[in-house]
Amino acid sequence: MAQVSMTVRMDSQLKQNFDALCSRMGMSANAAMNIFANAVVRTRSIPFKIDLNEPKVENPALKRFLEFRESVVADDSRPEMTLDEINEEIRLAREERAAREKAGV
Repeated sequence: MAQVSMTVRMDSQLKQNFDALCSRMGMSANAAMNIFANAVVRTRSIPFKIDLNEPKVENPALKRFLEFRESVVADDSRPEMTLDEINEEIRLAREERAAREKAGV
C-alpha cells in the first residue's frame, strides 16, 4: 500500500510531551498516530469519550482535587504493587524500626 504524508499542527509543548511519552512506550509519534487512525477506522468512532457536558465545579479546592485525581488515574508510569509486595515493604520497615529501637537510635 502506498504511503502518504500528513501534517498535523499542535502546540510545541504538547508535541514535545507527546514525543517523550511515545518514546517511553517504545514507538515514534508517527507510529502512535497510525495506531490512532487505524483504531478510528476499525471502530468507526473516536476511541475515547469527547464530551461537552462536564459538570461545572465552583469550589476551587474541589476543582484542584478533581484535577489531581484525574492526573493520578492517568499516570501509568508508577509501578503497581501487589498486596504481597506491600506487606513485604511493611514487614521490612517494621524490622528496620525494631532494629533501630534495639540499638537505641
